[in-house]
Amino acid sequence: MSRRDLAGPFLVLGGTALITGASSGLGAEFARQLGARNVNLVLVARRAGRLEQLAHDVRADSGVEVTCIDLDLIPRDAAESLHAELARRGIAVDLLVNNAGFGTLGDVVDTDPATLDDVIALNVTALTALSRRFGGDMVASRRGAVVNVASLTALLPAPHMAVYGATKAYVQSFTQALDAEFRPHGVAALTVLPGPTRTEFFDRSGGKVGPDSAYLTPAVVVSATLRALDRSRPPLVVVPGRGNAFSAPLLGRMPRRLGLSLSERMMRIGLDMAAKDAATAADGSSRRRQ
Repeated sequence: MSRRDLAGPFLVLGGTALITGASSGLGAEFARQLGARNVNLVLVARRAGRLEQLAHDVRADSGVEVTCIDLDLIPRDAAESLHAELARRGIAVDLLVNNAGFGTLGDVVDTDPATLDDVIALNVTALTALSRRFGGDMVASRRGAVVNVASLTALLPAPHMAVYGATKAYVQSFTQALDAEFRPHGVAALTVLPGPTRTEFFDRSGGKVGPDSAYLTPAVVVSATLRALDRSRPPLVVVPGRGNAFSAPLLGRMPRRLGLSLSERMMRIGLDMAAKDAATAADGSSRRRQ
């Protein structure tokens, strides 16, 4: 099978997609849009209730088969366990969407080291293991695609979000190398670099970056990704949103010191906004008690 026979046909005609971090945000939107394309789904996340509700909705809307697996991907053996479980059920994966990930907003020295370990375990170790296991199956069958969700922070170091940004730089480099290894076998690997998106990510990280008007919707990010997969030769990198697509090449070529200064300023705004939100919430709570 040549590279020209890739993703478009199997996305249109069927197949099975494995989506991690599927209980909300981009993962849930991938499930909805892929279901609408008649792609069967394996949804993986820790929140079983949310997964089951999403599965119910997708089945009702599209009639595809949906398998829910409640699994924390941070433990080192999680990817192996997931691969073994799907093999036991006889489920072959044609599209892997490594969407699960999280980060923290704050300085490295002020962050709980166990939390930083978890960021690396989920964003790097689990993504690598899943790409290897399920990508290996695709190489053997000479069919499929791996989509690894990174971030625009992959393009510049991210002060005050240093570990998260470094993990996403790893994802971009790893996935591009993976594509070169997969290409002779008819399998694609591509990286998605979303900018700020309206998901629960910033609720967990503890702050926001930039004004609300700068945020994309999950639907925009996922639609751009699937359009890329529809192409006869999927690109190495997808940057959703016109503004992001315009700025991404500039960020990559920016002098390092200037880029660091710009990145630090943006992250500092996020920290300041988080502090204001916390103060407002605390003030509101205090008034309610009075």
